[in-house]
Amino acid sequence: MPTVCDDSQMVDGLGRLRSIASTALLAEFGVGRGLTMSSILHGSGIAEADLSDPASEIMLDQELVVMRNVVEGIGDEPGLGFLAGFQCHPTSFGVLGFAMISSPTLRCALEVALKYTDLSVAIASHHLETNGSEVAMLRDDRVVPSDLRRFAQERDIAMISTIQQDLLPMQFPVQRVELEWEAHPVYETLGVVLNVDELVFKAPEFKIVLQSAMLEMRPSQANAALARAYEQQCVSIMQRRKRRAGISGRVREMLVQQSGVVDQTSIAADLDVSVRTLRRRLAEEGTTFRELSCETVGLLAEELLLAGLTVESVADRLGYASVSAFASTFRAWKGQTPGTFARTHRGQLASEG
Repeated sequence: MPTVCDDSQMVDGLGRLRSIASTALLAEFGVGRGLTMSSILHGSGIAEADLSDPASEIMLDQELVVMRNVVEGIGDEPGLGFLAGFQCHPTSFGVLGFAMISSPTLRCALEVALKYTDLSVAIASHHLETNGSEVAMLRDDRVVPSDLRRFAQERDIAMISTIQQDLLPMQFPVQRVELEWEAHPVYETLGVVLNVDELVFKAPEFKIVLQSAMLEMRPSQANAALARAYEQQCVSIMQRRKRRAGISGRVREMLVQQSGVVDQTSIAADLDVSVRTLRRRLAEEGTTFRELSCETVGLLAEELLLAGLTVESVADRLGYASVSAFASTFRAWKGQTPGTFARTHRGQLASEG
């Protein structure tokens, strides 16, 4: 999977890690319009096999290469993005889609989608503003290249409409859509299809305006408990990405190289930062040195036990003062002794082999 990044490629901007779902849908759309897969993926560093692996993750700049290949290959005509957006359904987004489907209200579904943009199709960030009985969805397109902006905006409008109809057995009206582009006959037709009361062209910013009461409607598969569980999975995915893309990823690599036997001061020195700065930057990524150290040592312990080392050897290699101290810590991690873990999992591996 093309997920390699360093600390200079932070989660913001073009170095953002993205789920493969959006690019897979783009590729499917391009093939359906007559493009070859090789031309769609050209220059992106993405293999065709990655598109069918839901666990694959790519950088935003890779996705933009694919988007440009599709738009240029088909021909950038007004309305092209709408056609691509009609292919977007919640089930294409994995756990994010299920979090939306099970949300207690449409507002909750929209908020969770905007919160975890990089698990969806949308590239730009959005936020909601409430003004009396109206709710406006505004868009920040700074990360989207100007030559792809219209396509990306069109696709998101159609995606929102399609998802809304998947969540409810009806299509509710959109009060107003404000677009930054020139008027074109195709938009009038699509305005009817998307149930938009008013289209405004050459607007200063992109905006979708809805009646606030519409967002309080309950999706047909609403389940608050499931929604919370799925959102927690979204949180876990985003936290893992931040750790891989940021300084915590580098700390973890150093811990692995040193078999976990290294202190925070040494790590900070190797990174050429102060301990205070290291703590602050790890906190910004939602973790601490202690958490990373415990996680890394735990994973190393599991690997060493599965490799056949004795409990005593693993305790010594990981720097524990005694076998009992290691055993106590391991029990806290895994809920069982290291000996029990080794016997159980070695037996499973043997039976699978």
